[in-house]
Amino acid sequence: MTGGKTACGVEYVPVMELNGAVGLVTGGASGIGRATVARLRSAGARVAVLDVQEPADAVDLAVHCDVTDELTVAGAIADVVAQLGPPEVAVLAAGVGASAPLLDMPVDDWDRVHRVNVRGVFLTLRESARAMVAHDRAGSIVAVGSVSGILSDRWMSHYAASKAAVHQLVRVAAAELGAHGIRVNAVAPGTTDTPMFGPTARLPGYREKVSSRAALGRIGTADDVAQAIVALAALDWVTGQVVAADGGVMLRSPIDPMESMPEGRG
Repeated sequence: MTGGKTACGVEYVPVMELNGAVGLVTGGASGIGRATVARLRSAGARVAVLDVQEPADAVDLAVHCDVTDELTVAGAIADVVAQLGPPEVAVLAAGVGASAPLLDMPVDDWDRVHRVNVRGVFLTLRESARAMVAHDRAGSIVAVGSVSGILSDRWMSHYAASKAAVHQLVRVAAAELGAHGIRVNAVAPGTTDTPMFGPTARLPGYREKVSSRAALGRIGTADDVAQAIVALAALDWVTGQVVAADGGVMLRSPIDPMESMPEGRG
């Protein structure tokens, strides 16, 4: 791949060349974030984890960071720049889930989900982009959205609305930051076997049903999604996109007549 200059005159270096690149991952101590850290480091990147938890794996830099706090996020990104250099890849994977019927949902639950999933993504996206621009560094930002931001799942209005907001934030950010050589995209996981998905084990038959609805016939893993995140981060001519990493769950329509056909037909 070849480089070039953006409309602002910023020298562009393709992010595909990850060996020696600086990356940061919010929520990198567990789940999809943890798997993404492993993928980036295996590709030769130096990676900082920004999380309220301590990473269990070896990382290049661990920074305690509450993504909902503006000053903390700004300080964490400054630490990354000071110790590793300006980021070329930023993966915004910190998030929380919840479940409650709309009529019974406490406002505190709504606010908690949106503080982490929307405010947290906004703050870390903004500060990562500021660091890239300040150091004339083109780069790639990938936020973790969800198919729940596209589909409608009952008892998940707060979560679904937060992820829909992330998807739209990514599109607007991509339009604004493209002149600086910064690409902004989102990966929308489907059902993925992470700690957040753990409570579904209490639902009889749920996991089997989900697996049967996926075109690829199983529940996704954190590494499945991490592969999609790293691949998307490396695509030079892609920005403002929301890519579903769901094993084909969204390919199934609830009104598909073939589901009512006798066994063996179709």
